[in-house]
Amino acid sequence: MKKIKLISGIAWAFATLILIIVLFPGLNNVSASAARLPFMKINPNYTGGEIARQFISEGCTLSVRKPVFDGLIGERKNGFVQVDWRGALPDKINDTIDYNLDGSPDFCILINRKEFITNLVSLNPLVKKVETSTKTSYGWAVRVGLKK
Repeated sequence: MKKIKLISGIAWAFATLILIIVLFPGLNNVSASAARLPFMKINPNYTGGEIARQFISEGCTLSVRKPVFDGLIGERKNGFVQVDWRGALPDKINDTIDYNLDGSPDFCILINRKEFITNLVSLNPLVKKVETSTKTSYGWAVRVGLKK
């Protein structure tokens, strides 16, 4: 009985090794195909969420994204909204943002890009603080913390 288990174990290991060697060159195609499946999406915690509204001015585009409250199992109590500026940006950015699209401003943000200083004035009790304010490859991005 031990010899049968030993031989079958070695045969199984050899068969899987051959299978891996045969499939290895095609793994790039398989992973690219899997990434295109409709249910595969990048988590909004990494992307900042979907764009809810865009404002285009001379040389600069302001994108206000949808609020993100995603957690591992369900929605969290705290989340964020990401605001992106793209294009030719001035040294000082001063914008008033309505993140929930209710027609009234929720916060004002002042960014000094040269000194990396970001100030937030909350006009809505659900807006907490600036979580992240950073230079990006396309311009500038700010994540503002929110309560649900």
